[in-house]
Amino acid sequence: MLPELKWNLLAPRRAPGFDCGMKVFGLTGGVGMGKSAAGEFLRQRGIPLVDTDTLAREVVEPGQPALREIQREFGNEIIGEDGRLRREELARRIFSDAVARRKLEGILHPPIRDRWRSQLARWRDEHRPLAVVVIPLLFETGAEKELDATVCVACSAVTQQ
Repeated sequence: MLPELKWNLLAPRRAPGFDCGMKVFGLTGGVGMGKSAAGEFLRQRGIPLVDTDTLAREVVEPGQPALREIQREFGNEIIGEDGRLRREELARRIFSDAVARRKLEGILHPPIRDRWRSQLARWRDEHRPLAVVVIPLLFETGAEKELDATVCVACSAVTQQ
């Protein structure tokens, strides 16, 4: 459970009639550091948020181009009888092979980036003052160049989940 925090720094302060555009924050952090908890905290306060882990699952749904490309690159056995990605098989292959992992990232990162950029564009069109994109590999993908600020979530080993 996160403590109740003051988020006044996130409240836009604008003169009437002046629109300086939507501010976009990236939220990142290591495995089990609390990105999801922090994201939920922000969502509950009405801040629009897109999570790239969710987008990563969407782009490999049956019928998606990224899934077909993964199948071409990694073989038919990477797809289950139900037409879905066999995540455990893919993980077994890529986590011990840096070249395979880079190939997978090359397949997945572009459509994921397209989706979060599209969502941000919709929120800009709605004149939202602020949005957050949760990106576990934020710096590794160079996404920081497209953001106004980055928030890195961290916790102690005792509270890590």
